[in-house]
Amino acid sequence: MADVTDCAFRQIIAKYGKPDVFWTEFVSADGLVHPKAQKKLLIDLKFFKNEHPIVAQLFGSNVENTRKAAALCRILGFDGIDINMGCPDKSIEKQNSGAAMIKNPKLTQEIIEAAQEGAKDLPISVKTRIGYSKNEIETWIPFLLRQNISALIVHLRTRKEMSNVPAHWNLMKRIIELRNKINPETLIIGNGDVLDLENAKQKIKETGCDGIMFGRAIFGSPWFFSYCQRCPLTQKMSRGTLDTKKKLKVLVEHVKLFEKLLGKVKSFNVMKKHFKAYVSGFEGSKELRIKLMQTKNTKEVEKIISDFSKKI
Repeated sequence: MADVTDCAFRQIIAKYGKPDVFWTEFVSADGLVHPKAQKKLLIDLKFFKNEHPIVAQLFGSNVENTRKAAALCRILGFDGIDINMGCPDKSIEKQNSGAAMIKNPKLTQEIIEAAQEGAKDLPISVKTRIGYSKNEIETWIPFLLRQNISALIVHLRTRKEMSNVPAHWNLMKRIIELRNKINPETLIIGNGDVLDLENAKQKIKETGCDGIMFGRAIFGSPWFFSYCQRCPLTQKMSRGTLDTKKKLKVLVEHVKLFEKLLGKVKSFNVMKKHFKAYVSGFEGSKELRIKLMQTKNTKEVEKIISDFSKKI
């Protein structure tokens, strides 16, 4: 979620269909406590009042830095802190962070305890996978549940599987059984291959998990959480039937907000990650997407979309 779920993206979502809880993009705990790096990274933790409740997502393997970063997040006004122990990115794993934590239970325990100490009364959650190279839910999940965390978010694939196989939702019932036996107070949130709210409700009903975390499903769909709710944009329409012109109008709104909030500190190319998600599934989308990927600023995007909208 790095350079995707930034404050501009979350503001658009908050306007058109707010979820129960927001998570930030993940941020380096090491960087947050480094004087020079902190100035650059604090923008990744920028949020607004209408985003509460919001959880700061951190990664890192330095115990003392994690403690300090958690304390900083508490001061910044976050409602909770999440430690990422599932990211498969090699650059993150080289720092002994993300999914690499699955292979190091001792360090994992120290990192969680440090976060709890720094955060004081804030809830601490962990986002992870079912294992590193194989299914390890009988050892890894119980270990995490014994750390007295408030919530455990489980991406139902191993690190080795990345996102190349279907999520193993058949394992969720066993995870719930383990939770009920070891620490009934810990919330279990499932993640992986859930495409809409109806599917999420069905997964919760079938497995007994406490909630669902969405990631890629909301890209290009800020109205995702307003499905079956009254919303000035969707008017009870499903995410698949949204009018193309309205969809492109929201894209322009998103680009303008990105420029306003982040334009001075982030490259415009970061915003281009959203173009493919917004611009797909309608006639001429491929050609439009190619043009948008060549843009350098908001004005160019607005002009291209305006010209395209006049033709449909």
